[in-house]
Amino acid sequence: MSKVKLLWGLTKVLLPDGMTRFLYGTRLPVVDGRRIDAKAQAASELVDLLRDSSEMPSLEESRAQLDKLAEKLDRPCPAEVVKTDVMLPGAFGERRARIYTLPGSDPKAAQPTVLFLHGGGWVQGSIASHAGLCGWIAKGAGVRVISYDYVLAPEHKWPAAPDDVLAVYTALLEGAAGLGVTADQLVVAGDSAGANLTAVLMHDLAEAGRSMPAGQVLIYPSVDGRLESASMRSLAEQPLLPRVRIGWFLDHYLPEGQDRTVPRISPLFSPNLAGQPPAFVIAGGHDPLWDDGCAYVKALTGAGVPVQFNPYEGQVHAFLSLTRIMGQGRQAMDEINDWLRLRFSQ
Repeated sequence: MSKVKLLWGLTKVLLPDGMTRFLYGTRLPVVDGRRIDAKAQAASELVDLLRDSSEMPSLEESRAQLDKLAEKLDRPCPAEVVKTDVMLPGAFGERRARIYTLPGSDPKAAQPTVLFLHGGGWVQGSIASHAGLCGWIAKGAGVRVISYDYVLAPEHKWPAAPDDVLAVYTALLEGAAGLGVTADQLVVAGDSAGANLTAVLMHDLAEAGRSMPAGQVLIYPSVDGRLESASMRSLAEQPLLPRVRIGWFLDHYLPEGQDRTVPRISPLFSPNLAGQPPAFVIAGGHDPLWDDGCAYVKALTGAGVPVQFNPYEGQVHAFLSLTRIMGQGRQAMDEINDWLRLRFSQ
């Protein structure tokens, strides 16, 4: 890779949105009728320069890449948001969680709360990689955010992560750490693999007849482990999340030979969608998971669940974690916060 190409790639990413659109003009790819956003295209080209698409990284390299991407391209947690670390009981012992609150708010007082589950393909991501996203939800929606450090694969294969999430949800409602969490003042949210775990949690709660939260926020959710949708095929080479990388994640996450259509992997096939709490769903039209999001919205709506769907037809995977450079990422964050404020006021 030449230094000139890298410098030009960085320039297009860092320029204001309007200037990046001007540089591309009408020369932006269209996939299945959806034209990519100029900043999304610039980010895709930069990632393509930085990654070797011909081979997969090691697990350690992949985890480091995600952390570096968040550090460089996402807005940090707002300085005024207060962070408090606690230990919460999960399925495999106590795990760390980070609480985000506004100044003057008691982090342990009963209050509207978002339980956040980070993305990362079930094998990477952390409290640290999603600190910016959680901090901006806390500030923008004026709520407490609890980001939980659930177990990762391959150290903990499926169904360890869903079990862990169900355990911490149950523990919170039972008074864990004295946080005063109640179901009617709780929304569960997640992005990508974290959105998958959020949807799986709703299935698990319905299956067991347990108390549902007040809402669910699904940010570019993965809900169909077959990887056979039209967007999965047409966007198989999308640099931010190529299909081969999704398959690599699932190979690390699932036991060999596991049926990928069971609802605790593919919640699209859950028989327990009816009666789930209202949902807010975001999907990107240049993300292989686009059809996952669209199909899940259709399934939830068909089951009578109120859904607000905000599609970004020109966006790529993880654009809400690229808010330092993505104007549409900041816009989507505002929309999530608007929905949360409305949900908690009802």
